[in-house]
Amino acid sequence: MNCQTCGDPTSPAFEECQRCGTRVGQPAVSPGVPTYGVRGLAVAGASAVGAATLCYLLTALFPLVGVRMARSAAEQLDRDVLLGAVLVEVLFTLPYLLALLTAGTLVVIWTWRARKNLDAFPGAVPSLSPAWAIAGWLVPFANLVVPARVLADLLRNSVWQRRQSWLVGVWWVSWLVFLIGDRFVAQAQQQRYDRLTELPRNDAEFGTYVRYYEEALAPRLVPALACLVAGIAFVVLIRRISAAQQDRLARAVPAWPAQQAWPGQSAWPGQPGGPGHPDRPASVASVPPAPSATSAQIPPGPGGTIGA
Repeated sequence: MNCQTCGDPTSPAFEECQRCGTRVGQPAVSPGVPTYGVRGLAVAGASAVGAATLCYLLTALFPLVGVRMARSAAEQLDRDVLLGAVLVEVLFTLPYLLALLTAGTLVVIWTWRARKNLDAFPGAVPSLSPAWAIAGWLVPFANLVVPARVLADLLRNSVWQRRQSWLVGVWWVSWLVFLIGDRFVAQAQQQRYDRLTELPRNDAEFGTYVRYYEEALAPRLVPALACLVAGIAFVVLIRRISAAQQDRLARAVPAWPAQQAWPGQSAWPGQPGGPGHPDRPASVASVPPAPSATSAQIPPGPGGTIGA
């Protein structure tokens, strides 16, 4: 007999699983505790995270486009080309913001559902309540620590493979590097951009825009790389946790019993035991149901029953 929590073989010599501590004989899911499907939400959340990661990489590489437009503006002494570079950067940023908002919403919902499922898993011992699965992402300063703890709870109590715990550390470190690095780079580049001549008139002033875009690429590579690592690690975590939880939920669903006909009631035509089925004996249809010994016989009277 295998443990319903971690899957390890159990021994009758012990009352609890020697790996996870679940009592032997416990069901996969505690009866009466609500559970939530996470497979479809995991696919949507992972897709949104992947889209947000890709869109951010495109915004990080925008200086490659900006420097070409700035050089074109310097050659033509055309300010409108510089304005076009700003508009193109905005067009690069809008899809990223939309994908980030979508991914954030789906991830918060998925985290809450996956955390609620732990309450129905015998042997699971999460360290934080389900409320932190939502508040941990939104409360300032707490969002620097709590999401990592929640995800570690989900991985530990769903997958039960300790060698995978390093994924949480890789994801969280790279996510923090991305958050801090992106904000620092954005502020530094905004300060540099504010020092540029607002209305350039000669080669030297146009040249400052060329140098601005040339020097803007290197600082963006660090948060871009961190974003890529965090995105890949988080997608892997979502898929593994969701697959483990769905597998456990599936083990708790009982097989639906075959439809049985009530005594004295014929089955539907074509069903086993029903009229027209080849396995139904011909004599069964001719045997009337026996009257119940416990049912009192009511003598018919005028107006006593419909049709009397």
